[in-house]
Amino acid sequence: MSRVAFLILILLASLRPVFGAKTMDLDSATIGDITAAFNAGTLTAEDLVQLYLARIRSYDRQGPSLHAVMAINPKALETARELDVERKTKGPRSALHGIPIVLKDNYNTADMPTTGGSVLLEGSIPPADAFVVKKLRDAGAIILAKVNMSEFASAAPRSSLGGQSLNPHDLKRSPAGSSGGTGVAVAAAYATLGMGTDTGGSIRGPSTSNGIVGLKPTHGLLSRSGIIPLSLTFDTGGPMARSVNDVAVALGTMTGIDPADAATKRGEGKFSTDYAKDLKTDALKGARIGIARDFLGADPDVDWVIEASLEAMRKAGATIVDARFPKWLLDSKLEFYNAIRMPEFPLQIKDYLATIGPNYPKTIEDMIERTNRITGPGANGAGPNPSRWVLFRREASSGSLEDYRYTSVRDYGLPLVRAAVEGIFSSQQLDAIVYPTSPRRPALLTAPPDTAPTNPTASATNIANLTGFPDLVVPAGFTGDNLPVGISFFGPAFSERKLLSLGYSFEQATHARRRPVHAPALEGESISVP
Repeated sequence: MSRVAFLILILLASLRPVFGAKTMDLDSATIGDITAAFNAGTLTAEDLVQLYLARIRSYDRQGPSLHAVMAINPKALETARELDVERKTKGPRSALHGIPIVLKDNYNTADMPTTGGSVLLEGSIPPADAFVVKKLRDAGAIILAKVNMSEFASAAPRSSLGGQSLNPHDLKRSPAGSSGGTGVAVAAAYATLGMGTDTGGSIRGPSTSNGIVGLKPTHGLLSRSGIIPLSLTFDTGGPMARSVNDVAVALGTMTGIDPADAATKRGEGKFSTDYAKDLKTDALKGARIGIARDFLGADPDVDWVIEASLEAMRKAGATIVDARFPKWLLDSKLEFYNAIRMPEFPLQIKDYLATIGPNYPKTIEDMIERTNRITGPGANGAGPNPSRWVLFRREASSGSLEDYRYTSVRDYGLPLVRAAVEGIFSSQQLDAIVYPTSPRRPALLTAPPDTAPTNPTASATNIANLTGFPDLVVPAGFTGDNLPVGISFFGPAFSERKLLSLGYSFEQATHARRRPVHAPALEGESISVP
């Protein structure tokens, strides 16, 4: 063989991984796909960050102006380069090595402001990362941006500091709250993963409205220390992504006992550090699934998607049975929720405010007084957020934690709800209960304030908070006007392995997620995967 022919063979051999690669849309690439591209040398973490930054530049303040991003991490590219070098010299830290992630702006980050979306906390730099943020960084994840939210995680899906985020499927529709910025950012492919928080449905509403996957874990599975509280009896963080696999990968990275959060002791011996290994495409085969029909009937298009989803589960081998919640629970669940959530916020936000700088308010009374001075937009565009600020007054006057209205629900109401729901699962031998995460399609932004919460059957999401049980949202389909519909897989405490596997099986059987029409692919953003 001639020397020239030999050199040509060597060159071809070196290119074989590229020639054998498949081209994949960034929007549909999972963490596994991205890691394969990293390992093949067809992609770097720096490349990936650049791709996501290009999407943020194109869609967040230009084009559709989705307004999901509050602040971009100025060190994101530098961190990506360092992680690329580390991968080559030492190997990856975890499956999240080099993976960009966005955080709802109530997660403490010691190198970026954490504001809760509020002009009242503008510029506040907390003393340390939240426990799960440190876990993510230690795993090699890149904090790319902080994103918008309902102010202090409540009321309308907008904030005084971040304004109104827009739904990338329909700019006239709500992205839902309170983790609306995370929902928009993940749906629009600003990052591979996002983190939200959930007190009464705040991960799950934005997940269904933006057509992505989201998990509210069992209360205590993930630490809440370093997260601005709304109501610690119900609060939990959780991952949001475009696939069940990515949610499972992220979840295992963040579990663990946190001495600063006593609730995490409940997870001792029950959590996993690798939920992805339990995912099975045939998990629905032989599963017994309850359908909560109490939450159908509000929107015929949503109902149609849910019935089609049930048929897909039957074809995959699941048995579907009706599961009815007691009428007393449907009638009282919102009152039980508010009896806990309202009086907890003033006390718990006071504890949080004590950890930040002296120039910020220190009590809810301080917050109310300062909002009274803000009657118009400022030079930075921040302005009044009446729907949330009015709620401050209701929270401030909601009583103490020694009040019988609070203690009776805490000591008797919540255990009663847990016992009743556990009874439904055990008596019918259910692996999960499914229901439409939102019984109606995403609301118009111009619609009057939603009165649905006064309807006791409006949504099942806060049952998961009252019990502390996990709830997984998976895209299920679309309405006739092309709005996403999600289906929830609700299970007993610490049943994340089962729920994620059921959700993964459903996802692989239906492939119902679609790229939002207002966040199309940009030129040159596909990746090569071997």
